[in-house]
Amino acid sequence: MAKKKQTVEDQNLENVQEVLNTTSAWIEKNQNKLTWAITVIVVIVVGVLALNTYVIKPKSVEASNENAKAVTYFMQGNWEKALNGDDAECVGFETIANDYKYLKGGKLAALYAGVCHYQLGQYEDAAAYLSKFSANDLTIEPAALQLLGDAYVQMEEYAKAAKAFEAAAKSGNDIIAPMSLKKAGFVYLELGNKAAAKKAFETIKDQYAASSEAQDIEKYIAIAE
Repeated sequence: MAKKKQTVEDQNLENVQEVLNTTSAWIEKNQNKLTWAITVIVVIVVGVLALNTYVIKPKSVEASNENAKAVTYFMQGNWEKALNGDDAECVGFETIANDYKYLKGGKLAALYAGVCHYQLGQYEDAAAYLSKFSANDLTIEPAALQLLGDAYVQMEEYAKAAKAFEAAAKSGNDIIAPMSLKKAGFVYLELGNKAAAKKAFETIKDQYAASSEAQDIEKYIAIAE
């Protein structure tokens, strides 16, 4: 039994050795390729780290500082200066959104710029900036999509409005979703699509029964019949 066990172990050792030899031969044969591949990976990693350290982080701080200046005017309801700056220290959300468009600060500025344009009645510009905003957030992004839908309604682009409202509703946010669904329902009625309107209203009834939008929803379901 011991001899058989020894034979099995010897065989396993030979198999392992064969694999190692094969691997070693492959490495030796492909040494130049492996060295080149490793070099490329190192260069990429170092490049990304350098970009993050010397470009992205400083630019992100710059964008954040510029946003803070514009937010002061935004909170005062001074939409014009928040959007376009004050010819002094504040450059305004529009400039920030364009200069830092690939950074979070730039995307946030685009949202602010969209709100400012909407408040100023500049709905086409509002839609353009709101369309640029994106964030993995269950409140801010759906709210931006809902306002985008409102901008499209103001321009009577009802199909685009419905799409934006539906996208906002998909967030499942207990406040924004039923509100967006109701707006979508109204837009569908405007488009003459009663089936889609009824579906939107019934979703409010079934999934957001505790919301304020659900209180009179039966009335709108009946209208969409």
